[in-house]
Amino acid sequence: MNQRKAAIVTGSATGVGAATALGLARRGYDVLINYLKSEQEAKETEEACRRAGADTLLVKGDVADDGACRAMVDAAVARWKRLDGLVNNAGINTFVGASNWDALDAQTFQNVMGVNVIGAFQMVRACVVHLKAHQGAIVNVSSIAGALGIGSSVPYIASKGAVNALTLHLARALAPDIRVNAVCPGLITMRWFVRGAGQEGYEKLKAAYERSTPLKRACTAEDVADAVIWLLDAARTVTGELVLLDSGMHLGASPVIVATPD
Repeated sequence: MNQRKAAIVTGSATGVGAATALGLARRGYDVLINYLKSEQEAKETEEACRRAGADTLLVKGDVADDGACRAMVDAAVARWKRLDGLVNNAGINTFVGASNWDALDAQTFQNVMGVNVIGAFQMVRACVVHLKAHQGAIVNVSSIAGALGIGSSVPYIASKGAVNALTLHLARALAPDIRVNAVCPGLITMRWFVRGAGQEGYEKLKAAYERSTPLKRACTAEDVADAVIWLLDAARTVTGELVLLDSGMHLGASPVIVATPD
C-alpha cells in the first residue's frame, strides 16, 4: 500500500507552482505537475521532484476546461489510489491599468475569471470526494490584489477577490473533512511580473515595493511555496484563512510618533 501522500499542483511548470511541487516532493508527497504551455520547464520541474524522491505525473491541461480538470484528478487517483492535497495555483492576468479601461472587454474578463475562479472551483469539485476520504486540504493561491482591491488590472483584482470569497465559503462547506485556505502574496520576484511590466518597469515596481513595505522585501516563489506547504501539510487547526504574504503592505504607512513632554 502506498504510504506517501499525493497532491495536485495546477500551473506548476514554473514559479510558485514549481517551487510548491518540489517542496511537497521533499516532504514525502507524490505530485501531479500540471502545465498548459511551458512543457520543457514542466519536465524540468518533474525531474527535480523525482530526484527529491517523488513519483510524478505530468499532465497538460487547461483548468478552465472542466473535462481537463476531471481527467487530471482521475489520473492522479488511478496512479496513487488517494489524494491528500490540491493547490490551485494556475492563474492568468491581463496587464491593463485603470488609465486604459477601454482596452478591456467582456472576453478579457471571462478569460481571466475562467482560469482564476472557475478553474479553481472545477478542480475543487473534481477533488472533493477523494480529499474527504483522506481528510485532505486545499490551498488557493490568491493575491494581495484580492484582499486590498489593488493590482495590475480590474479583471485580475476581481478574480482574486472572488477566489478569496470562494475560499471562505468552501472552508465552511467542506468542514470538518477538508481544510481550505488561501495565500495572498504581494510582489513576487519572478518572470511573470517582468513579462507584464517589462524589465525596467519591474525594477521600478520592486524598488518602490521594497521602500514602502514594513519588511522591505518582496516575496520569492519559495517564500510563497513554504506558506502553501505549511497550510496544506501542517496547519491541522487552520481553515478559512487568507494569509497575507505582502511584507506588511496591508498595514499602510507607518504611524507618525509624536513626542510628548515628560
